[in-house]
Amino acid sequence: MSQALDLIAASSGTPASVWRASTQLQQLPRIRLDELAPPGCRLVVVAPHPDDEVLACGGLLASLAADTRPGLLVSVSDGEGSHPGSLHWTPQRLRTTRELESRIALARLGLDLHHWDWQRLHLPDAAVDADELAARLRNLIRPGDRLISTWRYDGHCDHEATALACAQVAEQLHARHFQAPVWAWHWALPGDPRLPWSQALRLDLDEAAVQRKREAIQAHASQLEGPDPVLGEQLLETLLQPFEVFFP
Repeated sequence: MSQALDLIAASSGTPASVWRASTQLQQLPRIRLDELAPPGCRLVVVAPHPDDEVLACGGLLASLAADTRPGLLVSVSDGEGSHPGSLHWTPQRLRTTRELESRIALARLGLDLHHWDWQRLHLPDAAVDADELAARLRNLIRPGDRLISTWRYDGHCDHEATALACAQVAEQLHARHFQAPVWAWHWALPGDPRLPWSQALRLDLDEAAVQRKREAIQAHASQLEGPDPVLGEQLLETLLQPFEVFFP
């Protein structure tokens, strides 16, 4: 297990009630939808695993469902490593199942794949190499794109490698990069100095966007089932608050 994954495993999780009570979260500077994804800019979402686009910024994507501008979703890995050692959820079964789950989830968010280009890179789950990913992304990212990834210190090695690759490519190609925490909501606490709160921006979501995000998460059944699911109820309750947080 990597040091990053140790961070997740070592935490019993922070209850959603603790985050809801945080005045710091309530007072974060707001960012509007048209500031995060301005008209005329292509939105690019780079997800380490099939479901991270929903967990990190599903509310943002749901809020853009009626927008017909082209977008790009990059699925870095197939998520085949989510159940190591399982006789039921073998890597091959996960590759097939998680792609189908993603298609259902994207439809529930309202994303029209006629307008969105979906690139699946098939890099190895739990072993994403930032340099290899950056080389692949250079062929996909354009100057002026708005690029969203997971956060550089999120606590999962693939989330971190993805963020590092996106940061490199965004700087080289003059795209603007935002990072969204996912697993940090599990292991961190309000005011945790390991998170760059002074840079954080909050996108408020309406009830319809939160509901679409909830329905999209439920499409990822492989991550929700069993006595010890990959995505526990405590983390999901936090991720379904009526806002999403981004670090520029």
